[in-house]
Amino acid sequence: MAVYVIGDVQGCYQPLQDLLQKIRFDPVQDRLWFTGDLVNRGPQSLEVLRFVKGLADHAVCVLGNHDLHLLAIAQGKAKLKPRDTLDRILSAPDREELLEWLRHRPLLHHDANLGYTLIHAGLLPPWSLADARRLAREAETVFRGDVLGEFFTHMYGDLPDHWRENLQGFDRLRVIINAFTRLRYCDLEGNMDLRFKGPLGSAPPDFMPWFQAPGRRSRDLRILFGHWSALGLWQGDGVICLDSGCLWGRSLTAVRLDVGDAVSFFHVDCGPHGMPLAD
Repeated sequence: MAVYVIGDVQGCYQPLQDLLQKIRFDPVQDRLWFTGDLVNRGPQSLEVLRFVKGLADHAVCVLGNHDLHLLAIAQGKAKLKPRDTLDRILSAPDREELLEWLRHRPLLHHDANLGYTLIHAGLLPPWSLADARRLAREAETVFRGDVLGEFFTHMYGDLPDHWRENLQGFDRLRVIINAFTRLRYCDLEGNMDLRFKGPLGSAPPDFMPWFQAPGRRSRDLRILFGHWSALGLWQGDGVICLDSGCLWGRSLTAVRLDVGDAVSFFHVDCGPHGMPLAD
């Protein structure tokens, strides 16, 4: 059994199929992990969502910010943005089945046997693995409960920008969600700056990638994440970023995990906005 992790797909269905053909994915024997953001901005979000859901137990997908945005729109708590490509999901005959499946995806997946942890964006420096798993479950309980719509009313926003265990209510949930699904940079004190999306070195001098923060309690983990297309494929500091910018015409990347420490990477080229390349 092979285990592959695939970076942000964002509705780029054909590049995903090309990548699976390249790695000779066996849907009976193999497993796929996805870094989140299955949907949005690419041309075939509905097809991606149906495909990954159809893999059942052979797929693990953590929630990304675009996935949550889709759920918020479906709840009537957010509006479609000009570049969103979610209309076909929202009008699909199997809409409710797809959305119900999506809202039951986790924020964090940890495989003790393989020794890897999967998230969409980042972990705050004070969080150990035990903290992150506990806080992920706390937020997941909200996604799967009866107050989902009320939560989405309060989800959007950049504050509070740091973690305190005594945070309560929607402020607490917002920090948890922002870390797992939006984090790129933080400062020496662990405060998030969610405005900067650029490559390393583009943030203010006092800010650094979350995975290079001094005293990060998750430093002993091997973490896989996406979300950061400007960073691209990146390996170091105990992390692998797999968002290689398929949506922006670069590539879609997979990494095979079940081969020991010497992981293997696979790529397919993508056309603009995840469209197939011309022959």
